[in-house]
Amino acid sequence: MSRGRVLNLAGGVLCLAMLGYALYAQYGLGLEPCPLCIFQRVAVFALGLIFLAAALQHPSGGGRYVYAVLAGFAALTTAALATRHLYIQSQPPGSIASCGAPLDVMLRFSPLTEVVRKVLTGGGECSQVNWSFAGLAMPAWVLLAALALGLLGVLANLRQ
Repeated sequence: MSRGRVLNLAGGVLCLAMLGYALYAQYGLGLEPCPLCIFQRVAVFALGLIFLAAALQHPSGGGRYVYAVLAGFAALTTAALATRHLYIQSQPPGSIASCGAPLDVMLRFSPLTEVVRKVLTGGGECSQVNWSFAGLAMPAWVLLAALALGLLGVLANLRQ
């Protein structure tokens, strides 16, 4: 198996591991995800799909660049969401208004664009830090992982 294919497969597995831990944190540790956490999960899932598609297809020529750009974009989207989450968490308690209804209820009764706007403005539940490791909250770890995975995705697909 070529190095690019192995690196893409490793990126996909790492994304799946991140999602697996997020589900463990939710159902095993009882940490309820906020809307921004859910958006980060969706972005990590998209990045994982890009890695797995690149590993399966193992493109040559211009296809490598397409996967490199897609992986970079998905990773930067994940990093941007995590950065926004960290910003909201850094605000003084009570300075951020609540998002309102849970995400599933908002999706049921509001247009998607309104839900995205509401979630990205953040809410009180998004400002709570209820998990940390080595002094960093979960969005900080997502940010670091997204940057590392983005670099991996770009290099794995450009350097073949």
